[in-house]
Amino acid sequence: MADSIDPRVVIGHVHLKVADLDRAVAFYAGVLGFQVTSRNGDSAAFLSAGGYHHHIGLNTWESRNGPPPPSNATGLYHVAIRYPDRATLGAALKRLVDARVPLEGAADHGASEALYLRDPDGNGIELYRDRPKEQWSYAPDGSVVMRTDPLDVDALLREAGPVAATAPAGSSAPSKPPEPVTISPATRERLSELRTRLLALQKSLLDDARVA
Repeated sequence: MADSIDPRVVIGHVHLKVADLDRAVAFYAGVLGFQVTSRNGDSAAFLSAGGYHHHIGLNTWESRNGPPPPSNATGLYHVAIRYPDRATLGAALKRLVDARVPLEGAADHGASEALYLRDPDGNGIELYRDRPKEQWSYAPDGSVVMRTDPLDVDALLREAGPVAATAPAGSSAPSKPPEPVTISPATRERLSELRTRLLALQKSLLDDARVA
């Protein structure tokens, strides 16, 4: 049996084909808040969090003006972006609500809490936060128990921490801390609409499961 991979190994970045670079950068930088660390005209851009050279690569080398990938093809299922805590995941949810980006799902997996959506090119995106390992559940064989329970998105939004400002590549960090998140009546209304859609989606999935 081959030796296990070194536990220090991590997945460093994901590189995506996109149809329109400006549109993709507007989503990953403008909506999600990643920093653009470098860009090559309208053909490629690289983005990161925390000053790394890049966590996300975007290019149009073979895909300019191309269609989204078909759902029945092999390839990427989703990119999972991990947030450090519940407050920052809540702030990410507020960004989505304010930008009117629809969610496809939201779930409490026990070990994690997750939001599911798609980027402008149809790529699946998961935004999630892990619970501390001591709160995870384990099966008798030692495997992590993962479940799919409804996630209270209203409560998650109420815990939203500050939304960090996004500065262009090469600029300095903001000189003052960001203002705390406030939930406007319009945001509450959009969140209520989102929750209604999520509940309808959950009911549909449960009905399909009963039929199967």
